[in-house]
Amino acid sequence: MEVSSHPAAPGICPEMLEVAEEANRAGDFSLAAEIYSSQLSGLQQPDRGLCLRKADSLARAGRISEALDSYCTAAGLGQLRPEELTLLVESIARSLRDKEPGLGGDEEEEDDGECAGSEILDLFSCGLCRRLLHEPSTVECGHTFCRRCLDTDSVTDCVHCKQALVRKEGLPNGRRLNVVLSSLLDKLFATESQARRLWMEGEVLWHNRDLTGALHKYDEAVDLAPPSGRLLCQRAELHLEMESCTQALQDASSLCRMKPLWPRAHYLKATTLSRAGRNDEALQEYFLCVALKPNWTKVKLEAQKVLSQLFSSVFENQDVPTPLHPLQGGTATRLFKPPALLRSLSPLTQPSSSQDSDLCGTTSSSEDQPSSRLSLVPAETTEGSKSLAAVLASVAAPPSGLKRKQSEDAAPHPPAKLLKSAERSGVRTSAGSVSVPLELLDSGDMECSLCMRLFYEPVATPCGHTFCLKCLERCLDHTPNCPLCKENLSECLATRGYNKTLLMEEVLLRYLSKELAERKTIHEEEMKELSNLTQEVPIFVCTMAFPTIPCPLHVFEPRYRLMIRRSMETGTKQFGMCIADQLKGFADYGCMLQVQDVKFFPDGRSVVETVGVSRFKVLSHGQRDGYHTAKIEYLEDKKVEGEELSELLKLHDAVYDQANNWFTSLKDNMKSQILSHFGHLPGKDPNPQASPSGPAWCWWLLAVLPLENRAQLTILSMSSLKGRLLAIRKVLIFVTRKRPR
Repeated sequence: MEVSSHPAAPGICPEMLEVAEEANRAGDFSLAAEIYSSQLSGLQQPDRGLCLRKADSLARAGRISEALDSYCTAAGLGQLRPEELTLLVESIARSLRDKEPGLGGDEEEEDDGECAGSEILDLFSCGLCRRLLHEPSTVECGHTFCRRCLDTDSVTDCVHCKQALVRKEGLPNGRRLNVVLSSLLDKLFATESQARRLWMEGEVLWHNRDLTGALHKYDEAVDLAPPSGRLLCQRAELHLEMESCTQALQDASSLCRMKPLWPRAHYLKATTLSRAGRNDEALQEYFLCVALKPNWTKVKLEAQKVLSQLFSSVFENQDVPTPLHPLQGGTATRLFKPPALLRSLSPLTQPSSSQDSDLCGTTSSSEDQPSSRLSLVPAETTEGSKSLAAVLASVAAPPSGLKRKQSEDAAPHPPAKLLKSAERSGVRTSAGSVSVPLELLDSGDMECSLCMRLFYEPVATPCGHTFCLKCLERCLDHTPNCPLCKENLSECLATRGYNKTLLMEEVLLRYLSKELAERKTIHEEEMKELSNLTQEVPIFVCTMAFPTIPCPLHVFEPRYRLMIRRSMETGTKQFGMCIADQLKGFADYGCMLQVQDVKFFPDGRSVVETVGVSRFKVLSHGQRDGYHTAKIEYLEDKKVEGEELSELLKLHDAVYDQANNWFTSLKDNMKSQILSHFGHLPGKDPNPQASPSGPAWCWWLLAVLPLENRAQLTILSMSSLKGRLLAIRKVLIFVTRKRPR
C-alpha cells in the first residue's frame, strides 16, 4: 500500500506512522496494525487512509477476518478502488496456498496446457502445441511436430534442440507428412486421432468465423474420445464467444475437475461466472488462480475489480447510516461487510467447532459442506473478536437476490481433493492417460521398405518417407531420388543431412526392444565382418599404390561410394588398391590405403585423400554388394645380417645417389609436376630395414619413374630389399640412357 502524501489528520502522530511503516518494512505486520489501531482510537472520526493502512498490514499478517473489518470501514468512508485491494487478494491467495501445499506446483508447466508426466503424452505429443500429433512432420534435426504447427511463421527454431529450421516455401502444402508415423498414430490411437482431426477442423472453422460449424466439430471430437483439457477449454471459449454462458460454465467446471491444478481452467470458469453476473462465485475462482499462479497480474487485477464491485454493492443497494467508529464495538461495522464477499469466502472456511458450524446459518447437509474445505483464516474465539463464520452469521440477508444457493460446480473444492476424487471416479486427467495398445503394435509397421527388416537408424526424407540410414545412402549412391516417390533428393544428398527420426527410435526402443536388439546384433555382426582387414578386405580396382605415397582418388561409381562409406563407418578407414586383371578381376598384389580426408560433392561424388600403408598378397578373390573383396596376407621385407647387410647398405647408398642425380638432372617443368603430386624425394634412411616395406624413397622413386603398371607391380611384390634396389638401378640406367641429350 502506498503511503499517502496528504498531511496527517488532526490527532495522528506522524512519528508513530513512520514507526508503523518501518515495522511493515521489517515484516512485523501485526505491530504495524497495532500502531495504526492505536492512532485510530484517538480520532473522533475514522480516517479512510489510516483504515486502509491497517487493513493492508492485517492482510499481510494473515489476519484476513480483521482486515475485512478495516476494509469495510474504509469502504464506508469512500469507494474502494481496485488498486487499493492488491494486498487483500494476494493475502487470501497466499493463505489458500498455505492451507493446501499441493497448490505450489510448477506454474509454467501447468500453464502450458496438458498435464505433464504422462509417458504417452510425452512420446506422441507435439512439442509445439503439446497435443497428440496431427499430420506429423519430421524436421531436419530429427524431431517431429504437427505439420500445421510448423507452418506458422513464428516457428523458426526447433524447441527441443534449438536448431534453425529451413522454411519449405516451395512445397504446395508446407512440410511433408511423415507417412510411417502418421499410419502408426492412426492405427494405435484411431479414435483419438479422429477426434484430433475434428478438433483441428473446428479450429479452422472458428478462424473463418463459422462458429456454429466449429462448435459442431468440437462436439463430435468430445463425443468420439475422452476430451483433453485443451479441447474442453477451447469449446468453453467458443461458447463464451457465442454468448452461451451456461454451456461455457459446464465445460469450465468439467475442466476444473479434470485439471484442478491448471490456472487457466479456473480463470476460464471465473470469466464465465463473471460474464453471467455471478461475481461472488467468480471471486472464488480468481482466488484459486492467484493461489496457483501468484505472478499472473491480469488475474489479480480482475479479482481486485470484482472485490471493489462487491464492496461497493453494499453501499449502493442499502440505505446505511454513518459508520460507527471501528473501535466502538456494536454491530454496525459488520453490517457493512459485503455478503457476497463473505459468502465467497465461507466455503473455503473450515469451522473450528460445532458451535461455529451452527453460527454459519446454513441449511446444507454434510454432503454440501465437506470438512475437507480449506480454512483461509483461523477461527478466533477470544473475547472481542469473532471468526469469519460468526461474522457471516451476523450479516443480514443481502438484497437483490444475491444469496444464491451455490451449485456443486460453483463450490471451490480444494484442488488436491478434486484430483483425488477424479482418480477415484476414473476421470481421465489428460489425453496422455490413454495407454498404447501393444496388441496393435506390430514390427511389420516399423519395417524399412528397402531391406524389409526392422528400421535401424531410421531417417525421414524431405518427402516424408522413412528408411534405414544405410539403405537410403545406398540408394542415393545410384540415383538422387526417393526410392518410393522418386522425388529429387539432391539437396539432402548435398548436405548429407541424415538425422535420425528420434520419435521413431524411441518407439522402437520402448515397445519393440527385443526386435530392435536382434536387429542391432545383425548390424554389429555385419560391421565386425566388414572391419576384418584380412578375411574380406574391400578392394578398389584402379591404379598402382605404394607404401607412404599419397594416392588421391575421385570416387563416382556407386559400388565404390558404398565401399568408402563402409570403411569410414567401421572405423578402419582402410581398403586395398590393386590394378585390374583380365582373368581374375584384379592383380594378386596390392597396397593398403589409409583414408585421411573425404570431400563430398552435391551430386554424391567425392574426392578421397589416401596414403599407402602396407603391401599385401591376395590369397583369394571375392565380391560383396558389387565391389571386390579379397582374403590377403601382408608382405614384409626379409631382413639380412652380417656381410649381407654391409653389401645391402653400400647398394642402398649407391642407388639413392643415382636416383638423386637423375631427379636433379630433370627439366624444371618435369620436376615441378613431380613435386606438386608427390613432394620432394625423401631423405636417405640410415637403417633401410627399419620398415617392413623398406625405405620410403624407393616407393617415391617407383611412383615417379616412367614405368608400366605391370613392371611396378613386379617390384611391389618383391620381399627382398636388395632385389628391389637392383631392379630400380636397372630402371634408372635405362631411363638415363634413353633421355635425349
